[in-house]
Amino acid sequence: MCGEDASNAMPVKRETQISHRQNLRPISIHRPPLQVIFGKSNGPEFLQEVYTAITYHNKSPDFYEEVKIKLPAKLTVNHHLLFTFYHISCQQKQGASVESLLGYSWLPILLNERLQTGSYCLPVALEKLPPNYSMHSAEKVPLQNPPIKWAEGHKGVFNIEVQAVSSVHTQDNHLEKFFTLCHSLESQVTFPIRVLDQKISETSLEHELKLSLICLNSSRLEPLVLFLHLVLDKLFQLSVQPMLIAGQTANFSQFAFESVVAIANSLHNSKDLAKDQHGRNCLLASYVHYVFRLPEPPRDPPKSGGPVALPDPRYHTYGRTSAAAVSSKLMQARVMSSSNPDLAGTHCAADEEVKNIMSSKTADRNCNRMSYYCSGNNDVPSSTAAPRPASKKHFHEELALQMVVSTGIVRETVFKYAWFFFDLLVKSMAQYVHNMDKRDNFRRTRFSDRFKDDITTIVNVVTSETAALLVKPQKETEQAEKMNISLAFFLYDLLSLMDRGFVFNLIKHYCNQLSAKLNNLPTLISMRLEFLRILCSHEHYLNLNLFFMNADTAPASPCPSISSQNSSSCSSFQDQKIASMFDLTPEYRQQHFLTGLLFTELAAALDAEGEGISKVQRKAISAIHSLLSSHDLDPRCVKPEVKVKIAALYLPLVGIILDALPQLYDFTVADARSGKNRANGSDEEQEGTSAINQNVALAIAGNNFNLKTSGAMLSSLPYKQYNLLNADMTRNLMICFLWIMKNADQSLIRKWIADLPSMQLNRILDLLFICVSCFEYKGKQSSDKVSTQVLQKSRDVKARLEEALLRGEGARGEMMRRCRAPGNDRFPGLSENLRWRKEQTHWRQANEKQDKTKAELDQEALISGNLATEANLIILDMQENIIQASSALDCKDSLLGGVLKVLVNSLSCDQSTTYLTHCFATLRALIAKFGDLLFEEEVEQCADLCQRVLHHCSSSMDVTRSQACATLYLLMRFSFGATSNFARVKMQVTMSLASLVGKAPDFNEEYLRRSLRTILAYAEEDTAMQATPFPTQVEELLCNLNSILYDTVKMREFQEDPEMLMDLMYRIAKSYQTSPDLRLTWLQNMAEKHTKKKCYTEAAMCLVHAAALVAEYLSMLEDHSYLPVGSVSFQNISSNVLEESAVSDDTLSPDEDGVCSGRYFTESGLVGLLEHAAELFSTGGLYETVNEVYKLVVPILEAHRDFRKLTSTHDKLQKAFDSIISKGHKRMFGTYFRVGFYGSKFGDLDEQEFVYKEPAITKLPEISHRLEGFYGQCFGEEFVEVIKDSTPVDKTKLDPNKAYIQITFVEPYFDEYEMKDRVTYFEKNFNLRRFMYTTPFTLEGRPRGDLHEQYRRNTILTTMHAFPYIKTRISVIQKEEFVLTPIEVAIEDMKKKTLQLAVAINQEPPDAKMLQMVLQGSVGATVNQGPLEVAQVFLAEIPADPKLYRHHNKLRLCFKEFIMRCGEAVEKNKRLITADQREYQQELRKNYNKLKENLRPMIERKIPELYKPIFRVESQKRDSFHRSSFRKCETQLSQGS
Repeated sequence: MCGEDASNAMPVKRETQISHRQNLRPISIHRPPLQVIFGKSNGPEFLQEVYTAITYHNKSPDFYEEVKIKLPAKLTVNHHLLFTFYHISCQQKQGASVESLLGYSWLPILLNERLQTGSYCLPVALEKLPPNYSMHSAEKVPLQNPPIKWAEGHKGVFNIEVQAVSSVHTQDNHLEKFFTLCHSLESQVTFPIRVLDQKISETSLEHELKLSLICLNSSRLEPLVLFLHLVLDKLFQLSVQPMLIAGQTANFSQFAFESVVAIANSLHNSKDLAKDQHGRNCLLASYVHYVFRLPEPPRDPPKSGGPVALPDPRYHTYGRTSAAAVSSKLMQARVMSSSNPDLAGTHCAADEEVKNIMSSKTADRNCNRMSYYCSGNNDVPSSTAAPRPASKKHFHEELALQMVVSTGIVRETVFKYAWFFFDLLVKSMAQYVHNMDKRDNFRRTRFSDRFKDDITTIVNVVTSETAALLVKPQKETEQAEKMNISLAFFLYDLLSLMDRGFVFNLIKHYCNQLSAKLNNLPTLISMRLEFLRILCSHEHYLNLNLFFMNADTAPASPCPSISSQNSSSCSSFQDQKIASMFDLTPEYRQQHFLTGLLFTELAAALDAEGEGISKVQRKAISAIHSLLSSHDLDPRCVKPEVKVKIAALYLPLVGIILDALPQLYDFTVADARSGKNRANGSDEEQEGTSAINQNVALAIAGNNFNLKTSGAMLSSLPYKQYNLLNADMTRNLMICFLWIMKNADQSLIRKWIADLPSMQLNRILDLLFICVSCFEYKGKQSSDKVSTQVLQKSRDVKARLEEALLRGEGARGEMMRRCRAPGNDRFPGLSENLRWRKEQTHWRQANEKQDKTKAELDQEALISGNLATEANLIILDMQENIIQASSALDCKDSLLGGVLKVLVNSLSCDQSTTYLTHCFATLRALIAKFGDLLFEEEVEQCADLCQRVLHHCSSSMDVTRSQACATLYLLMRFSFGATSNFARVKMQVTMSLASLVGKAPDFNEEYLRRSLRTILAYAEEDTAMQATPFPTQVEELLCNLNSILYDTVKMREFQEDPEMLMDLMYRIAKSYQTSPDLRLTWLQNMAEKHTKKKCYTEAAMCLVHAAALVAEYLSMLEDHSYLPVGSVSFQNISSNVLEESAVSDDTLSPDEDGVCSGRYFTESGLVGLLEHAAELFSTGGLYETVNEVYKLVVPILEAHRDFRKLTSTHDKLQKAFDSIISKGHKRMFGTYFRVGFYGSKFGDLDEQEFVYKEPAITKLPEISHRLEGFYGQCFGEEFVEVIKDSTPVDKTKLDPNKAYIQITFVEPYFDEYEMKDRVTYFEKNFNLRRFMYTTPFTLEGRPRGDLHEQYRRNTILTTMHAFPYIKTRISVIQKEEFVLTPIEVAIEDMKKKTLQLAVAINQEPPDAKMLQMVLQGSVGATVNQGPLEVAQVFLAEIPADPKLYRHHNKLRLCFKEFIMRCGEAVEKNKRLITADQREYQQELRKNYNKLKENLRPMIERKIPELYKPIFRVESQKRDSFHRSSFRKCETQLSQGS
């Protein structure tokens, strides 16, 4: 580029054989060019000229160089680019220059005050250029004298492309025209003015400006974004400043506003521009936050010779120091003043620069143009207090007016992006208040009534639009939510600027209007909750809700609906009924407006039902929880007296939580929670009342916002099924409840409790019970290695993907480089400073699971432990209050049970030593004060208490053990003092120890022994009780407990041996035969162990025995025909149950003290045990037994008319029967093995034999490997040996230092008469006591031999109990053996083969493969020791020994049946085979015929002696009268002999 000024030259040279030089010059070629061309990396930063590469022997050279030029800040029409062309000689002649000048060309930078960009084809002048050549373009140079000589007759021969990157020049026609027209209004210009290629006169200025405003949105996006702040500033200036054009006032407000709306729409719709997480355009957000200021009126330019020009007011309105003051005052106006409308403040003088600006307005404007902005400052106070001209406008008023009067698509767009216009409104209002110095004025006088009307209209319109979007058939929920949030933040800010009563009325109208237009209750509550939670996040939320209690501390009411009388009525608040303070009353909602609305929405959400209500409930609870969290962390609320007042504000929340008690998540029985109903109503009642009346629902939800009327009470609603809350929502509610209880005035709490009825007190205790389980300390969490690896893997994949993108070129690589660069925010500071982020202050949720370090896990564990301790201490204080308040009540016995239930639950959870110390102290006080009620009324609770206290007696903490010992001893002592015999406590402690041994994983017998010795020392040193038998009874009890502990130690030794462990547990349960409660406990423990091992049948049998035990003692207590008559009624389930019969001499009577006092010794307990057993039987596949169990249950249910359970029971029976039909023989029951132990190392097990029941399809190597491995770990692998065969063991031949195990597979054995009753597959696998295994041998001692010498020993074992039993192994009590001779072995084998054939033939549907397999083994030619060989060995000759005749004949008949079955099988196979198996069929037929022919002589040969007649009959005529009778023949034979 070049210009007439030497500082403006930018040269570029191009050389070739032609060469070429380029520079930027001033107008004269004799003046040096500007040094603005960027140099290369190995040279200076800026150059004056640059040369291209030389092109060799090319008449049409191409230059590929790219030259980058830094444009001067101030360009003139003289700046241009100069191109110089040279020819380069390859052979330099002597004295001649290498370069020879060819010509010049140039390109002006500006044309019509616009940058020239794009492609150009320039002519080349061959001679020296004339002066002032740059004033014209090379194509349009006027004729010169002498004329310029041009290459090729002034044709364009040099092509060049120019691109501009500028933040000063718009390079867009629409923007250029807009800025030029605006400039013509702000500066003194002479009309007509030139805009691009158009001349505009003063008369057409208004039309052209309106046209420019309309076309502004048609600008290209890139320049529009670059000049966005200037465009918006100009538009806002036009919207408020009246303008004189040609002597007449022109108003551009509507056009400017519509242009702003169109621009906002374009920016939001662009996919290339960034948006924040709320969908807001980041450019607009940053403009409002950082750039926007109230439009300032223009001033006249200074005259020549006048004073020094002031800075441009648009960009330098305030100096550095005054800007800081303005910033601080703005912050005070938005933040501090919102706490008190009458907050005193200091008046500050107007800024000096503002005064200068004001004085400039009165400057002489007499000039020859008549178009300019009208005078007057919008927002700066004037000392003259002149009346406001009619044309004067305030920006916030004009903006609100345009939002109100907009129509059509403009209106829709305004409210679609309402956040932008609301933010503009708020910021302009704040600046207006500051500039007009109205911060200390009354809020209601800050803004005009007309503006308030416009704000009201805007709120109403936005509310209507939001509701309309939600009721459309195609719901635009997301857009409605955004509008709702924008409106909420708008009103949030108005609370800091306007009269709060006015804002509260807007809130009330919003709620009413939304309720009237929305019929979907969850959607309605969700929208209002989102709206309210934003309002409630106001930092002066407490003051807005008048949380103070005394009238002297209360400022004037900010709400017109809350009069000063209402505010002063706080002084009489203490005189109101205490109970009303915990209810959401109309008076409360009047005094505490926002909190009342929020509580109303919470109550409505908890009471509502329908799709999506859980999300609404979570939002409501989260809002309350976040509010209380912010109060707790607020440094302004640290003082206890302040927290008392805050807690008083939230007291109605307690009533809401108590009403929602049936909906809370029950942490103690979480699995069974889903099946609970709030009431025991019939199905018809529930179905008929499940739908709540819509009007009632809306009233509860707050549809009626007239604060003087009360809504419907929750208790008046019809019954319906409530939506249950999940664990997180319940936990948040519990935290809120405990925070209120902790910080509220304790005397007030006690008075409230004293006035409550017993039902409400019990509800509070139920709530405390849930709280205890909710805040149980869960311990330190271990880091999840799997999730860490997965997370690391995903990070690695992401890193590799980014690297791949970074290596690439283009937009994606550039984007990734920008994202990874430090400070990669496109708008630095936006994400931190945008006030929109206050929406995320308390409600942001983590969506990504992060990998936590050990320090973080430790910190979490510490916080969790502290929270558990704090929560339980608050609960303990509440119980103390209830106990104190209940001392004077008649219902203290029922309350005592509830308190004790909560205390016992807290002792069952993991607790800190701090809490346990206080808890045990409370317990001892409770025992001392209410001991008589405790031991008489709360038997079950007392039993649980004994178990929990005894558990803590085994604690490893000395402090906890000493506290537990003292409590347990006091429990015994007061029990003895009340009845002179603590048999009940003795029994309960014993039962507790038994249960503790069976269940507690952290049980330590050594610590418990120490505790028992401590209690014994207490008894010996208690001088007051020495004269009583109490010490002796204590000593007896402790001895019994020690004996149980001894067995426990032994059990611990065999923890890894499941069979031995169950034997020990069985032994302990057997020792409690006369103590039904303890035996029941141990049977249940055994059932749990079996369930964990997935031995469901044995677990069910344990429960059946327990049920039989309960039935035995129930029959002594009650005589009902529908109850089982003791254990005899259970015989059909198992013959083993008879051992539960209470026929011993030392059996205790169930009416004795302390016996059968548990909850299972009831009819419901019996039904529960049987139902649980039936479920386990069903899981184990014993569906036939399920029927027998329910035969005992159904009569009880029928007697109680429990038709719901009867329905469920018959459904289960139907499923059981269906399973029997569908599964049939597919079920697999247990596999049985005989296991013998030999060796002194086994101790009591030496020479003991057991039958083990193993899971189905367990192979011999599996159990062998398991037992060998286990006992190898116990004794050492080298000392354990498994005997491989089943022959009798000779102990004299065994090594005494080794342990021997003999394992043999056994099968159930039945006599022939038993098989008549055991028809089904189940019956052949149930109630088994006899098992058989076979041992082959020969007389020479070998296990195997030839057929004629192969003997077999059959061993029948009889077990002590029948399988299945409550154990998986049962000892063998009887063994029978009988030996089969070789021919008897052959007979059994042939019977077995014949039976296999019969089964295969009669199988339905036919199984061809199975039939062929059996047939091949029978008639195959290659069968070793097959049927033919057996026949040849035993049937070839008649045995010499007459004793073998019958065996010979029996075997012959077996073969006869066998060959017949083979023939049937061959025929059936013929019908089943396909065409490709015909050869196979022929082979089978051939083999069969061959076998038949070979067997025929042996089968047909009979032993004559077996067929001789017993007596001789003489031939006589066939005369019946002469025929001898059988008796007569016998007589003749006897006489003949």
